[in-house]
Amino acid sequence: MTAELKSASQGRTMVLTISNPELRNALGPEIYAAGVEALNAADSNPEVRSVVITGEGSNFCAGGNLQRLLSNRDKAPEVQAQSIDGLHGWIDAIRTFPKPVIAAVEGAAAGAGFSLALACDLIVAAENAVFVMAYSSVGLSPDGGGTWSLGQALPRQLASELLMCGERIVPARLQQLGVVNRVAPPGTALAEALALAERLNERAPNTLGSIKELLNDAAGASMARQLAAERDHFVRNLHHANGGIGIRAFLAKQKPEYQ
Repeated sequence: MTAELKSASQGRTMVLTISNPELRNALGPEIYAAGVEALNAADSNPEVRSVVITGEGSNFCAGGNLQRLLSNRDKAPEVQAQSIDGLHGWIDAIRTFPKPVIAAVEGAAAGAGFSLALACDLIVAAENAVFVMAYSSVGLSPDGGGTWSLGQALPRQLASELLMCGERIVPARLQQLGVVNRVAPPGTALAEALALAERLNERAPNTLGSIKELLNDAAGASMARQLAAERDHFVRNLHHANGGIGIRAFLAKQKPEYQ
Protein backbone atom coordinates (compact mmCIF):
# COMPACT_ATOMS: atom_id res chain seq x y z
CA MET A 1 0.00 0.00 0.00
CA THR A 2 1.37 3.42 -1.00
CA ALA A 3 1.81 5.99 1.72
CA GLU A 4 -0.43 9.02 1.29
CA LEU A 5 -1.81 12.03 3.09
CA LYS A 6 -5.58 12.09 3.05
CA SER A 7 -7.49 15.36 3.26
CA ALA A 8 -11.07 15.80 4.44
CA SER A 9 -13.26 18.63 5.71
CA GLN A 10 -14.95 18.62 9.11
CA GLY A 11 -16.93 21.83 9.15
CA ARG A 12 -14.40 24.66 9.13
CA THR A 13 -11.50 22.32 9.93
CA MET A 14 -9.30 20.51 7.42
CA VAL A 15 -8.26 17.06 8.67
CA LEU A 16 -5.00 15.68 7.26
CA THR A 17 -4.55 11.95 7.88
CA ILE A 18 -1.20 10.24 7.47
CA SER A 19 -2.08 6.94 5.82
CA ASN A 20 0.57 4.24 5.80
CA PRO A 21 -0.89 1.82 8.37
CA GLU A 22 1.23 -1.17 7.33
CA LEU A 23 4.28 0.76 8.53
CA ARG A 24 2.53 2.53 11.43
CA ASN A 25 2.12 5.64 9.28
CA ALA A 26 5.82 6.05 8.57
CA LEU A 27 6.66 9.21 6.65
CA GLY A 28 8.11 9.65 3.19
CA PRO A 29 8.69 12.29 0.49
CA GLU A 30 5.24 11.87 -1.02
CA ILE A 31 3.64 12.76 2.31
CA TYR A 32 5.86 15.81 2.80
CA ALA A 33 4.93 17.22 -0.61
CA ALA A 34 1.23 16.51 -0.07
CA GLY A 35 1.40 18.20 3.34
CA VAL A 36 2.80 21.43 1.91
CA GLU A 37 0.27 21.36 -0.92
CA ALA A 38 -2.63 20.82 1.49
CA LEU A 39 -1.58 23.71 3.72
CA ASN A 40 -1.22 26.01 0.71
CA ALA A 41 -4.77 25.10 -0.31
CA ALA A 42 -6.05 25.66 3.24
CA ASP A 43 -4.27 29.00 3.45
CA SER A 44 -6.07 30.32 0.37
CA ASN A 45 -9.47 28.96 1.43
CA PRO A 46 -11.28 31.34 3.81
CA GLU A 47 -13.71 28.56 4.72
CA VAL A 48 -10.86 26.69 6.45
CA ARG A 49 -10.20 28.13 9.89
CA SER A 50 -7.96 25.38 11.33
CA VAL A 51 -6.15 22.13 10.51
CA VAL A 52 -5.90 18.85 12.43
CA ILE A 53 -3.14 16.35 11.63
CA THR A 54 -3.69 12.74 12.67
CA GLY A 55 -2.75 9.20 11.69
CA GLU A 56 -4.84 6.43 10.21
CA GLY A 57 -5.71 3.55 12.51
CA SER A 58 -4.09 3.01 15.89
CA ASN A 59 -0.93 5.11 15.44
CA PHE A 60 -0.11 8.74 14.79
CA CYS A 61 3.24 8.33 13.05
CA ALA A 62 6.24 6.05 13.52
CA GLY A 63 8.64 8.54 11.94
CA GLY A 64 10.94 7.59 9.08
CA ASN A 65 10.74 4.35 7.12
CA LEU A 66 13.83 2.47 8.35
CA GLN A 67 13.94 0.23 5.27
CA ARG A 68 14.04 3.31 3.04
CA LEU A 69 16.70 4.89 5.24
CA LEU A 70 18.79 1.72 5.07
CA SER A 71 18.59 1.65 1.28
CA ASN A 72 19.55 5.33 1.15
CA ARG A 73 22.90 4.42 2.71
CA ASP A 74 23.82 2.93 -0.68
CA LYS A 75 22.98 6.17 -2.48
CA ALA A 76 24.65 9.54 -2.59
CA PRO A 77 24.25 11.56 0.65
CA GLU A 78 22.36 14.16 -1.35
CA VAL A 79 19.45 11.72 -1.69
CA GLN A 80 18.79 11.66 2.05
CA ALA A 81 19.52 15.38 2.36
CA GLN A 82 16.85 16.08 -0.25
CA SER A 83 14.36 13.88 1.61
CA ILE A 84 15.01 15.68 4.89
CA ASP A 85 14.63 19.01 3.12
CA GLY A 86 11.17 17.81 2.08
CA LEU A 87 10.28 16.99 5.68
CA HIS A 88 11.62 20.32 6.85
CA GLY A 89 9.60 22.11 4.18
CA TRP A 90 6.45 20.59 5.67
CA ILE A 91 7.54 21.41 9.22
CA ASP A 92 8.22 25.01 8.23
CA ALA A 93 4.88 25.21 6.42
CA ILE A 94 3.11 24.10 9.61
CA ARG A 95 4.98 26.60 11.77
CA THR A 96 4.34 29.53 9.42
CA PHE A 97 0.77 28.55 8.44
CA PRO A 98 -1.38 31.48 9.61
CA LYS A 99 -4.12 29.28 11.08
CA PRO A 100 -4.05 26.92 14.10
CA VAL A 101 -2.72 23.41 13.53
CA ILE A 102 -3.56 20.68 16.05
CA ALA A 103 -1.97 17.23 16.31
CA ALA A 104 -4.37 14.43 17.29
CA VAL A 105 -2.19 11.58 18.57
CA GLU A 106 -3.20 7.98 19.09
CA GLY A 107 -0.61 5.25 19.63
CA ALA A 108 2.98 5.97 18.63
CA ALA A 109 4.44 9.37 17.85
CA ALA A 110 8.04 8.31 17.28
CA GLY A 111 11.07 10.04 15.82
CA ALA A 112 9.95 12.42 13.09
CA GLY A 113 6.38 11.66 14.15
CA PHE A 114 7.15 13.24 17.53
CA SER A 115 8.86 16.15 15.77
CA LEU A 116 5.79 16.57 13.56
CA ALA A 117 3.47 16.74 16.57
CA LEU A 118 5.78 19.28 18.22
CA ALA A 119 5.61 21.49 15.12
CA CYS A 120 1.86 21.86 15.60
CA ASP A 121 0.41 24.68 17.69
CA LEU A 122 -1.44 22.33 20.03
CA ILE A 123 -1.30 18.61 20.81
CA VAL A 124 -4.21 16.39 21.86
CA ALA A 125 -3.09 12.88 22.83
CA ALA A 126 -4.86 9.71 23.88
CA GLU A 127 -4.02 8.52 27.39
CA ASN A 128 -2.26 5.43 26.00
CA ALA A 129 -0.29 7.26 23.32
CA VAL A 130 3.49 6.92 23.38
CA PHE A 131 5.95 9.67 22.49
CA VAL A 132 9.58 8.76 21.85
CA MET A 133 12.56 10.44 20.20
CA ALA A 134 13.84 7.13 18.86
CA TYR A 135 16.73 8.44 16.77
CA SER A 136 19.60 7.53 19.10
CA SER A 137 18.23 3.99 19.40
CA VAL A 138 19.15 3.38 15.76
CA GLY A 139 22.34 5.45 15.67
CA LEU A 140 20.82 8.57 14.17
CA SER A 141 20.36 12.19 15.21
CA PRO A 142 17.05 14.09 15.18
CA ASP A 143 15.39 15.91 12.32
CA GLY A 144 12.04 17.63 11.81
CA GLY A 145 12.93 20.39 14.28
CA GLY A 146 12.76 18.07 17.28
CA THR A 147 15.85 19.57 18.91
CA TRP A 148 14.52 23.10 18.41
CA SER A 149 11.02 22.34 19.70
CA LEU A 150 12.14 20.43 22.79
CA GLY A 151 14.96 22.90 23.40
CA GLN A 152 12.43 25.72 23.46
CA ALA A 153 9.85 23.88 25.56
CA LEU A 154 11.96 22.10 28.17
CA PRO A 155 15.02 22.63 30.37
CA ARG A 156 18.20 21.55 28.57
CA GLN A 157 18.78 18.57 30.85
CA LEU A 158 15.33 17.13 30.25
CA ALA A 159 15.48 17.73 26.50
CA SER A 160 18.89 16.05 26.47
CA GLU A 161 17.50 13.02 28.29
CA LEU A 162 14.59 12.59 25.87
CA LEU A 163 16.81 12.98 22.82
CA MET A 164 19.89 11.08 24.00
CA CYS A 165 18.28 8.19 25.87
CA GLY A 166 15.43 7.66 23.44
CA GLU A 167 13.08 6.63 26.22
CA ARG A 168 9.32 6.64 25.95
CA ILE A 169 7.34 9.37 27.64
CA VAL A 170 3.60 9.25 28.29
CA PRO A 171 1.12 12.04 27.48
CA ALA A 172 0.32 12.73 31.13
CA ARG A 173 3.97 13.57 31.81
CA LEU A 174 4.18 15.74 28.69
CA GLN A 175 1.03 17.53 29.80
CA GLN A 176 2.65 18.25 33.16
CA LEU A 177 5.63 19.68 31.28
CA GLY A 178 3.37 21.88 29.15
CA VAL A 179 4.05 20.09 25.85
CA VAL A 180 0.68 18.31 25.46
CA ASN A 181 -2.48 20.42 25.77
CA ARG A 182 -5.19 17.78 26.22
CA VAL A 183 -5.17 14.12 27.25
CA ALA A 184 -8.19 12.17 26.03
CA PRO A 185 -9.54 8.64 26.51
CA PRO A 186 -8.13 6.12 24.02
CA GLY A 187 -9.77 6.38 20.61
CA THR A 188 -11.04 9.92 21.15
CA ALA A 189 -8.01 12.11 20.37
CA LEU A 190 -9.36 13.15 16.97
CA ALA A 191 -12.81 14.00 18.36
CA GLU A 192 -11.21 16.03 21.16
CA ALA A 193 -8.93 17.79 18.67
CA LEU A 194 -11.89 18.65 16.43
CA ALA A 195 -13.78 20.06 19.41
CA LEU A 196 -10.76 22.18 20.30
CA ALA A 197 -10.45 23.27 16.68
CA GLU A 198 -14.07 24.39 16.63
CA ARG A 199 -13.46 26.56 19.69
CA LEU A 200 -10.63 28.21 17.78
CA ASN A 201 -12.74 28.46 14.62
CA GLU A 202 -15.11 30.76 16.50
CA ARG A 203 -12.35 33.30 17.11
CA ALA A 204 -11.09 35.97 14.71
CA PRO A 205 -8.74 34.34 12.17
CA ASN A 206 -6.57 37.46 11.87
CA THR A 207 -6.09 37.53 15.65
CA LEU A 208 -5.03 33.88 15.80
CA GLY A 209 -2.66 34.48 12.90
CA SER A 210 -1.08 37.39 14.76
CA ILE A 211 -0.67 35.32 17.93
CA LYS A 212 1.00 32.51 16.00
CA GLU A 213 3.36 34.88 14.21
CA LEU A 214 4.27 36.66 17.44
CA LEU A 215 4.99 33.39 19.23
CA ASN A 216 7.11 32.14 16.32
CA ASP A 217 9.22 35.29 16.36
CA ALA A 218 9.49 35.70 20.14
CA ALA A 219 12.28 33.15 20.67
CA GLY A 220 14.73 35.08 18.53
CA ALA A 221 13.57 38.61 19.34
CA SER A 222 14.74 41.12 21.89
CA MET A 223 12.14 42.54 24.24
CA ALA A 224 12.20 45.85 22.37
CA ARG A 225 11.65 44.16 19.02
CA GLN A 226 8.84 42.00 20.40
CA LEU A 227 7.11 44.99 21.97
CA ALA A 228 7.23 46.80 18.64
CA ALA A 229 5.81 43.75 16.87
CA GLU A 230 3.00 43.45 19.43
CA ARG A 231 2.17 47.13 18.93
CA ASP A 232 1.99 46.75 15.17
CA HIS A 233 -0.18 43.63 15.33
CA PHE A 234 -2.50 45.19 17.92
CA VAL A 235 -3.07 48.31 15.83
CA ARG A 236 -3.63 46.24 12.69
CA ASN A 237 -6.16 44.01 14.44
CA LEU A 238 -7.94 46.93 16.09
CA HIS A 239 -8.56 48.45 12.66
CA HIS A 240 -9.56 45.12 11.12
CA ALA A 241 -13.31 44.57 10.76
CA ASN A 242 -13.11 41.78 13.34
CA GLY A 243 -11.83 44.24 15.95
CA GLY A 244 -15.07 46.18 15.74
CA ILE A 245 -17.14 43.00 15.65
CA GLY A 246 -15.46 41.61 18.77
CA ILE A 247 -15.57 44.78 20.86
CA ARG A 248 -19.19 45.59 20.01
CA ALA A 249 -20.30 42.02 20.70
CA PHE A 250 -18.52 41.98 24.06
CA LEU A 251 -20.09 45.30 25.12
CA ALA A 252 -23.52 44.07 24.03
CA LYS A 253 -22.97 40.68 25.75
CA GLN A 254 -23.49 38.90 22.44
CA LYS A 255 -21.58 36.16 20.65
CA PRO A 256 -19.37 37.63 17.91
CA GLU A 257 -19.56 36.34 14.34
CA TYR A 258 -16.09 36.94 12.98
CA GLN A 259 -15.28 37.26 9.30
